[in-house]
Amino acid sequence: MCSKISFSVVFFCKRTKITKKGKAPLYARITTSGQSTEIYTRCQIEPEHWNQRLERCMLRDDVSMQINGIIASYRANILAAYDSLIKEGWEPNCFAIKERMENKVGRSRMLLSEFSKYCDKRQKEVGIRITQLTANKYHRLLRYMTEYTKEQYEKDDLPLYAVTYEYVDGLNTFMQTAHRCKNNGAVNLLCCLKNFMLYAIRNEWVEKNPFQYYKMKIDKTNVKVPLTKEELDTLIRRELPNDRLDRIRDVFAFCCLTGLAFTDVDNLRKEHLSVDKEGTIWIHKPREKTSVLSRVPLLAYPVLLLEKYNNDPLLKTNGKLMPVPSNQKMNSYLKEIADLCNIPKNLTTHCARHTFATLAIEYGMPIDIIAKILGHTNTNMTRRYARISETNISREMKRIGTILSA
Repeated sequence: MCSKISFSVVFFCKRTKITKKGKAPLYARITTSGQSTEIYTRCQIEPEHWNQRLERCMLRDDVSMQINGIIASYRANILAAYDSLIKEGWEPNCFAIKERMENKVGRSRMLLSEFSKYCDKRQKEVGIRITQLTANKYHRLLRYMTEYTKEQYEKDDLPLYAVTYEYVDGLNTFMQTAHRCKNNGAVNLLCCLKNFMLYAIRNEWVEKNPFQYYKMKIDKTNVKVPLTKEELDTLIRRELPNDRLDRIRDVFAFCCLTGLAFTDVDNLRKEHLSVDKEGTIWIHKPREKTSVLSRVPLLAYPVLLLEKYNNDPLLKTNGKLMPVPSNQKMNSYLKEIADLCNIPKNLTTHCARHTFATLAIEYGMPIDIIAKILGHTNTNMTRRYARISETNISREMKRIGTILSA
């Protein structure tokens, strides 16, 4: 791989940055395989005294001779950095050479070390900028990156400049094979690495973004399919064989009719409820994920569900309003309920939120109102939740038909 890399070093006088004293800075431009970067030599010279063909100062005074000596030293050091990268088995690209030049031996910023610090930084932002679940993703990715680096590169760590398109693509494949991550899950984790690399670029630790040409496509075939009104009615009215499934059904129905996410229902408390002048019960609750306030006026059935569990001794002990199990149990039991209700769909906790948004659109609720209920600051996100059903299409087609036939 190294033998195919073209390499050149050119010293030049940057005439676009002439100082008030009439001097211009001298730079070294390192080019490898069509990519280039520049290093400031800390020297300045009058442009008319610079010979670009010879790449040196034309005067013979002490200062000019010293500048020529510095240029010669820079050239030697750049060539030495290029040579050492090849001997160590790294790709000697221009960014790696610059990083080697600007950092002392043994003090280069290392990928896993810096990413570990970034994980700790993100952990401190829990409750302020991100949730604990998001922070956990960064630590999970660190574990996968550590395993991948040892297996693929046989090293405990890599320099930051070693994070290339090839590294990202290999990590993606590793997560989907060694750890059986689905495409969307792997993309979600790679977004954490992308955020870190942008952080490194802003800190001027690296110059090149390895994600610049890397396409991370979300698989849209595995979308959440919401329930229709008829399916939701069937699920609510169906007699279930035991109390376990009955409680799961109640939590799911509550989410379907309020638009609250699973974790928000799990953390719903009495202080989140209020009653307006007309007697309508409202939920005013910051979302666990984003802290954006959800404003939900309750329909009759969700109110009945709250009353049903008002005197539950276990819920009174922990201060909760609904009997919410773990997410894993909830999704498992929902599959049982779907089979009992003859609903040929993959019911999950998040399907309920999609169901609310889709039915609200279907019955004419404005998209900005739905966004307020769901706790979205941008209606573009709301549109991802609210799928256009065949009922909407049929209604709008009939409306257009009456206009065209008039």
